[in-house]
Amino acid sequence: MLKMTVGQIHQSLSGYYDVKTQSKVYRTRARGNFRKKNQTPLVGDWVEFKVSDQTEGYILKIMKRKNRLVRPPVANVDFAIIVTAAKEPDFSTNLLDRQLVMLEKNLIRPILYFSKIDLLNSAELSKLKIIAAAYKPYYNCILSLDPKPEEFLGTVENQLGVVMGQTGAGKSTLLNRLKPGLDLKTGEISKALSRGKHTTRKTSLFSLLNNLIADTPGFSSFELADITKEKLGSFFPEFRDRSMECRFRSCLHLNEPGCAVKEAVEKSLILKSRYLNYMQFQKEISAQKPKYRK
Repeated sequence: MLKMTVGQIHQSLSGYYDVKTQSKVYRTRARGNFRKKNQTPLVGDWVEFKVSDQTEGYILKIMKRKNRLVRPPVANVDFAIIVTAAKEPDFSTNLLDRQLVMLEKNLIRPILYFSKIDLLNSAELSKLKIIAAAYKPYYNCILSLDPKPEEFLGTVENQLGVVMGQTGAGKSTLLNRLKPGLDLKTGEISKALSRGKHTTRKTSLFSLLNNLIADTPGFSSFELADITKEKLGSFFPEFRDRSMECRFRSCLHLNEPGCAVKEAVEKSLILKSRYLNYMQFQKEISAQKPKYRK
């Protein structure tokens, strides 16, 4: 007789899902009707599944999610550690801000970690510190060659987090440092492309200071999705703080007169790169073709 039970997906690899219950881990597969519904189980999902023997089963239902990320593919996320390389691959405020916007949209708390600062000369390091200082009032920013788990998690417990970032930024290196013995593979950087070689092929959870952390594949690009031009500004906390002072309530902070955000940029109270990225995101959103539900 098949037994129905509930658990959380802790690993996804090649169509198999390792689901953990209070007592053990089962290797499962998803029923075919998920494909018909255009649904995919994700690491972090709570699911109902039937046990077919002592170690295997198949997923019948995905429980309601509080959020869902596409890159990395994880559900029910509380916080995210964004690993941003200071060098190799080249530092990009554009990619960093894209990730921050998507996390803000999904109500996920970002933690910024700037890796590979040892590769910077003194002038480059000073410039990076100025940039990090502009993010620090709104996000936990960490610049350290030997970061400790407490710097990222503090007293947080029983939450699910992801480590995300560009391929080659140093996600696996960071996780190996935070949890000795994890022994995740690390990759070299392609000098020609300034991109890393993909070393993480699967998505999986492991425990760290009474929390669950997802080690996920890296990426070389990051698209904004399901964001409107009217909502975009609310995902920049420093824009959100000043928008109430704009002359027009519906101000998009582009061409409108009396814009408090543009004034703050001119006074260097908002990082110029943040505003330039915002303008680019607005152009991309405006250029997107509308999606119609079938």
